[in-house]
Amino acid sequence: RHSICSPIFYRYELLQKQLFQLEEAEGGIDLFTRSYRIFGVQRRPDNSLFFKEWAPAAEALFLTGDFNGWDKFSHPYSKTEFGKWELILPPKYDKSPAVDHNTKLKVVVHTKEGQRLYRISPWAKYVTREEKSVIYDWIHWDPPQPYIQIHPRPKKPTSLRIYEAHVGIASPEGKIASYTNFTINVLPRIKDLGYNCIQLMAIMEHAYYASFGYQITSFFAASSRYGTPDELKQMIDVAHSMGILVLLDVVHSHASKNTEDGLNRFDGSDSCFFHSPPRGEHSQWGSRLFNYSSWEVLRFLLSNLRWWMEEYCFDGFRFDGITSMLYHHHGIGTVFTGDYSEYFGLQVDEDSVVYLMLANHILHTFYPDCITVAEDVSGMPAVCRGVQEGGLGFDYRLAMAIPDKWIQILKELKDEDWDIGNIVYTLTNRRYGEKCIAYAESHDQALVGDKTLAFWLMDKEMYTNMSFLSPMTPIIDRGLQLHKMIRLLTHGLGGEGYLNFMGNEFGHPEWLDFPREGNNHSYHYARRQFNLVDMDHLRYCQLYAFDRDMNRTEDKYGWLAAPPAFVSAKHEEDKVIVFDRANVLFIFNFHHIKSFQDYRVAVELPGKYKIKLDSDEFQYGGHGRLDHNTEFFTEAQPFNGRSNSMRPRAIVD
Repeated sequence: RHSICSPIFYRYELLQKQLFQLEEAEGGIDLFTRSYRIFGVQRRPDNSLFFKEWAPAAEALFLTGDFNGWDKFSHPYSKTEFGKWELILPPKYDKSPAVDHNTKLKVVVHTKEGQRLYRISPWAKYVTREEKSVIYDWIHWDPPQPYIQIHPRPKKPTSLRIYEAHVGIASPEGKIASYTNFTINVLPRIKDLGYNCIQLMAIMEHAYYASFGYQITSFFAASSRYGTPDELKQMIDVAHSMGILVLLDVVHSHASKNTEDGLNRFDGSDSCFFHSPPRGEHSQWGSRLFNYSSWEVLRFLLSNLRWWMEEYCFDGFRFDGITSMLYHHHGIGTVFTGDYSEYFGLQVDEDSVVYLMLANHILHTFYPDCITVAEDVSGMPAVCRGVQEGGLGFDYRLAMAIPDKWIQILKELKDEDWDIGNIVYTLTNRRYGEKCIAYAESHDQALVGDKTLAFWLMDKEMYTNMSFLSPMTPIIDRGLQLHKMIRLLTHGLGGEGYLNFMGNEFGHPEWLDFPREGNNHSYHYARRQFNLVDMDHLRYCQLYAFDRDMNRTEDKYGWLAAPPAFVSAKHEEDKVIVFDRANVLFIFNFHHIKSFQDYRVAVELPGKYKIKLDSDEFQYGGHGRLDHNTEFFTEAQPFNGRSNSMRPRAIVD
């Protein structure tokens, strides 16, 4: 107990010290964490423009751009204390701002070594890239009539059903799709499917499209490749009108190495926002690592979170790659066994841990309904416990072992060799009191080199045998049934929330691969083929219908918000799993050739039971072998640890 409690108590003390220092800062913690109102460029009431940057290693700073004919020396910044630089541009003669909306700017940095560097402000709100250029440009975004969001944020749901989405691939067409396309064509599908939350990937600007949005270059800019900031605001506003929350996939674990259009070497030094190498470099990702002990880095990152919450009205965040943040070794070459010595020791980066505690504390203080999700593969204890307990303060963590288990099973095992006990163990192996988001597959499993669950199950037959016009083959039959069962089992048993990656709800074929040199810059695999669902003669619509009704059934009975399930059967020979949760009885038969008659199953509550969701229904691509008019009555016969039991007439294979 001492070995665990001591570092947790120490972390809480560090957090309290940080909070005290922030409260003592000029303007207090609220102003400090909204420094986007001070840094970068701000228009004052008199239409003068105030520019401010932090560049501690710079010798001089100048502003240039369209407004001054790209004169590199006419508008110098003035140096203030603590490495800060300021510049005020008075309005034009007609009282309009000196820099017009939608025009280009650059910061010119003169280093102590005599270099002249051209940089984008780290606080830039909008950046674009011309078609033939490889470098992004800082664009002054100050529209005369900005979009005003009118719909309030939906209330925080008790059952979280997440639709993981990428705007750029959200179209069957071989191109980069837009925010407007997502608003018009994708949001209605998400609503129909019963998801109440969207997790948006690749929104923070990233110069390299194929990085999937994980090599951030401009932290305050919404990606311009999909459209304008106002179009993103409208997209979120429409989602809110549908009762759908929107989470941002935020990347504070590292940053792109780009210099001219990124944070790297902004002031000419090898540090500034980052640790100096080697600590400040990630050897596998080829990216820079933040110095979370720096006052100005805290200002930048915490303000970044509040910017997305306030400017765009996001409802929370999925924090990417926090395993890399939590440990000095970044998880590289480390196998986590669950031993507590792996989580509490000198290998833990306390600066990063305290930053995550601070971020969660501030988010949940200013936005009580904010949702934060941690992507951590290590299994660190207390990630989803309150900061007042010494935890990191996240609401949920991703259950990352579950999709890995399903892929392993489909790759390595025959159906008759499935280890039912191990499957149940993987789905239930989580710390009590720390909520998990369960998922059968996400974008990770679909990336090039791997493939979707549907493609693992049915492979090349998806090209030829997914039509109702041809007989159902054994491979397609098996694939359809297992696709539904795997997802429902994960949904019901795996966590306190559920996640699906866009397109996988209907069994999207193949894999994901973004345009790059290695594939001749093709968009063929960087798209989602929603058109497959809309073709009435293809079986994809059956998987879509099952996913929709699975979510709607959960919405009615609320098993995700209920305590963990009681597993009453995990029969290895019969390949049967039985559990109850939220007064719903789940029965799965994974046997590849056997159905069972009069199979006794345990249940706690006595009374009458009816079938509410059946993967074998015709409408879901099943065989319709169960009579839904049948009523099942319990017997006062204890069985498998439950007070009552009953004998359904059939459990089909």
